Amino acid sequence: MKTTLLARATAVAAAMLVLTACSAINPITTGKEYQASDGVDVAIGDTAEGLNLLVLTTAKDAPAVLTGSIHNSGQDEIVVRVSIDGTIATEVTVAPSATTQLGTREGQTLVQGASPAAPGALAPVLLGTEELGAITVQVPVMDGTIPPYQEIVDSIPPLPEPSASPSASPSPSVSPSA
Repeated sequence: MKTTLLARATAVAAAMLVLTACSAINPITTGKEYQASDGVDVAIGDTAEGLNLLVLTTAKDAPAVLTGSIHNSGQDEIVVRVSIDGTIATEVTVAPSATTQLGTREGQTLVQGASPAAPGALAPVLLGTEELGAITVQVPVMDGTIPPYQEIVDSIPPLPEPSASPSASPSPSVSPSA
């Protein structure tokens, strides 16, 4: 009887050792950072970041909108200038310790332009601040094929008409950098 109990205890100890060794040689994947969505994240200086940025459109050169958000973890209000196509720029104001949502719904900031890329490709989106200058981030372009995006694609407004007045359609005041 003692031999059987000792054999069982030895077997349990050996099984625990083998299972513990598995986690020692295989990295824990939940400890690694990754993009858990279709969009991308980008640091905008030391205190701001673009989160889950995604361009939605029906085709290349068609009206498009930028979705996602801009988060400001700083103590001061920031203004981020954003452009999908390099010609139409939108100033997005983000309060201290706050997040501004981008999109077409009420309460969201509309960032629009002509899509520089077709759905399935990447589009260079320009983001900039007075202090930082401009950065360009490659953002995925999607269409309404995936049901949650169809509602947004259906709500994309037409692009504004070009105006003779330079203030009607501001362009980025900072030059893009890679």
